[in-house]
Amino acid sequence: MSKVIATYSCEVVKKEFKFIGISNTAPFPSAFPEAAIKVHQDFWGIRETVPNCDNNRIIYSPFICNNIIATYFACLEVSDIQSVPEGMIGFELPSTDYAKITCTNKTIGEGYNKVFQWMGDNGYIKKGNNAFQIEVYYIEERNVEEQVEILIPIES
Repeated sequence: MSKVIATYSCEVVKKEFKFIGISNTAPFPSAFPEAAIKVHQDFWGIRETVPNCDNNRIIYSPFICNNIIATYFACLEVSDIQSVPEGMIGFELPSTDYAKITCTNKTIGEGYNKVFQWMGDNGYIKKGNNAFQIEVYYIEERNVEEQVEILIPIES
């Protein structure tokens, strides 16, 4: 069993993504984190049907929220979204600058606090409500605590 450490080191990364997955839309914040956990559980059993994926043990969870409702995804990163299994959605996120922090599934709240503090200290501004934040889960089934990256879209 490997030990995961939350580094809390922040950096800016530029990334674009192609995803295939499923989503759940629910009232925010009252239905969370339960709605997020449910979409992860539902996706785990069907993730192996996603084509063009290099690693099906890294679950990407882009989400968008207007503080009334949130749509939260469980996806795999893929090289091509031409062949999307029935009941799933394929979509692309354009190249975006993100503030990134590494934490764990047990310290995700602290991770958010630290990345937003770091952004403020360094003059970074979160993009508006039309940009997706992303949580990246590195799944190791035998571990209780797993590495998570948080990506916050920032103004360029």
